Amino acid sequence: MRRDYFTLSVSNVDWVDEEGDPRLPTVEIDFQGPESTLRSRFADDAGAVLDAADTDVAFRLQDSVDDPEAEGVVAVTNRLTGDFILEMNVEAEAVLEFITAARRYADATDGDARYRVEIAFGGEHFVTYEKSTFLVYNRDGDLLRSNSLIPSGVEL
Repeated sequence: MRRDYFTLSVSNVDWVDEEGDPRLPTVEIDFQGPESTLRSRFADDAGAVLDAADTDVAFRLQDSVDDPEAEGVVAVTNRLTGDFILEMNVEAEAVLEFITAARRYADATDGDARYRVEIAFGGEHFVTYEKSTFLVYNRDGDLLRSNSLIPSGVEL
């Protein structure tokens, strides 16, 4: 599946810089490719849509985390099989800003869910997940704990 079929946008992150009221940070992923292909990747063995607990979200940098022009790949995977559901190229700055907002949201609200992921097909809502883990890796595949969103009590 082509990475350019996807667009990613983030919302509810501006409140951090503006010191406003906390809002649940949200990642919107819109897919413009063959819908049946992606739908099948989001399905379990019985054909039902995977639950939030059955998916993982991660970001792999392609450049140094300190590079202001850094890019990387956001991936959503099936936790049960390890298969990639989707991957897309994105600018690192937006992802790292999003993770900061998610971390501050959790601190401000003492809530479990730290961010929301909304998946759409051509602008039509498909599924929404509330998540608390978002792992960030450097270009060599090493986990960057300080840049990742890892709930307390979770050991990796």
